[in-house]
Order: sequence, then C-alpha cells, then structure tokens
Amino acid sequence: MIRIGILGDIGSGKTFVSKNFGFPVFNADIEVNKLYDRDKKIFNKLKKKLPKYFYSFPINKKEVINAILGDEKNLKKIVQIVHKEIRKKLRFFLNKNKNKKIVILDIPLLLENKINNQNDILVFVQSKKSDILKRLNKRKNFNRKLINQFKNIQLSLDYKKNKAQFIIKNDFKKRTVSKYVKDILKIVLK
Repeated sequence: MIRIGILGDIGSGKTFVSKNFGFPVFNADIEVNKLYDRDKKIFNKLKKKLPKYFYSFPINKKEVINAILGDEKNLKKIVQIVHKEIRKKLRFFLNKNKNKKIVILDIPLLLENKINNQNDILVFVQSKKSDILKRLNKRKNFNRKLINQFKNIQLSLDYKKNKAQFIIKNDFKKRTVSKYVKDILKIVLK
C-alpha cells in the first residue's frame, strides 16, 4: 500500500486535493469532529483537563475555540488528548484499506505529530495567500487569532515544502488539480 500524505497551509485546499486522488482518504478533521460528537471518553478527558471550558456532551465547537483562545497552552492539551484517538482511527483506516493500492492521509499535523512513515510520499499543496484568506473568511467559525494559534504549533511551510516529493499549485479549479494528481499518480504507480 502506498501512503500519500497531503501537506500545506491552513485553508490551502488539502481536502480538495485529497478527494481528487480517487483513493480512500483519511481526513483527520472529519474524524476529530466525529470524536467531539460521539465520544464521551474524549469529552470526559477534556473536561478533566480543562474544566473551565468543557460543560456538556456532545462537545460544542465554541467550547473548543474558547479553550484555545483562553490560554495558549490549552491547544497542546487538546491535541494530546485528541491525537491519541486519531492515531487509533488511522490504524483502523489503514487496516480496513490494506488491500488498496493507495491511501491518502489528510492530517493537518502529519509531520508535527510524527504520524508519517519514512516511505510516505508527501505532496505539498501551495496556494496564493489571497486565495487562502478568501476561503478562510468564508468559514463559519473563522477567527484569525485561532488560526494563528494553530500555525504556532505547526512546522514552517518552507520545511514542509522541502520535505515533499511533489508540489501542487492549487488554484481551486478541479481541472488544474486533476492534472497535477494524474501526473503524480503516473510516477507513483510506476
């Protein structure tokens, strides 16, 4: 099984690119949302660590945002609790798809949390800052301070770009991204 990890800035279109590969995608953001909605153990752990911020189950996204904005250290506490479960979900996903030729890993902290393997193929999604800002402004819970907190725990974009074997210049047009993906798959599947 070939594992392709998708890297890039917040709002650069990693999920959009991931879907274009046409192979099973492990989307960590979706899995985190499921944990907040369905996993009472996660709620209890967060409530125990951060009792001032977490009140009721299912976990309300606003509570998470308030916790992160309330204290810089809270983001790391939340990530520690949540990423243990995400790793379990990833193992389950990989096991379930072990007979697939390729799987796509859309995990924002792939390198930071050392989730990637040495043999993973890394694809960096590059987008114009103006396009990213336009997309972020459309998000329901967009908060610049929150985005900056997330960026503070991430490795630099230059580092990620240098680690990647491929770069996709994302203009958010399916035709462009599909061409990049097709070219990458030709090389990867040789």
